[in-house]
Amino acid sequence: MPGNQFQRMVFAFITVVITVHAYVFYSLYVVNGDVLMEITGQKSVLAAINAQGGVYMFGQMMPIWVVVLVEFGFAYSLECLLGSPLSFRLASRMFDPRKNHPMIFETVIISCTVLIMCPAMSFIAAWLYYPYYAGFHILTLLANWGKLICLNFPFAFFSQIFFIQTVVRRLFALIFAKDIAARKSQQEDDRPQDEQEVIADIFKRMDKIQEDLAHERRQRKKLAEKLEH
Repeated sequence: MPGNQFQRMVFAFITVVITVHAYVFYSLYVVNGDVLMEITGQKSVLAAINAQGGVYMFGQMMPIWVVVLVEFGFAYSLECLLGSPLSFRLASRMFDPRKNHPMIFETVIISCTVLIMCPAMSFIAAWLYYPYYAGFHILTLLANWGKLICLNFPFAFFSQIFFIQTVVRRLFALIFAKDIAARKSQQEDDRPQDEQEVIADIFKRMDKIQEDLAHERRQRKKLAEKLEH
């Protein structure tokens, strides 16, 4: 749906904003809500969080807004540098965008994104929420990582497929309505008239995708070089 790098960044931004808030709610209310209320003796999860002084992170209690900002920073960076480019490559290995329906290909991309982002963010979360007060052990970290993947993966997959990506695409369509309408109008004008033009158009689009991927690789390489310096 995005037509250029800026739009891809905006698309990723909207996705991560919604996803991070959904995950914070899922983690605090669905997974740990009953435990928090039992420990603090409060009748609501929010009251339990306030009673204990915030959410445990980095070995201390943090306000919820800090948790959201920290997770957003990690998630947005991973989505732009890892999740988005790799998910397209994985999807292209399993399905051919020249032969499969666009909806099928988009669904596979979403699934591949979850496949990449869920273990990556769960690994980061295993470090963020590790019980450092009890000492540190690598096996405990790995066990917590596996536990988080098991808890997060079903929620990540079904929420992205049936809710989050639907909302993201609607918001994206509203923000870039004029650009999308212009692209559709151009596509109508440039519609192939015969079989040879159809084949030529397919290869033209594939070349454009490869150019975009090459551009993204160059951008990531430049960013990596800047970070090294």
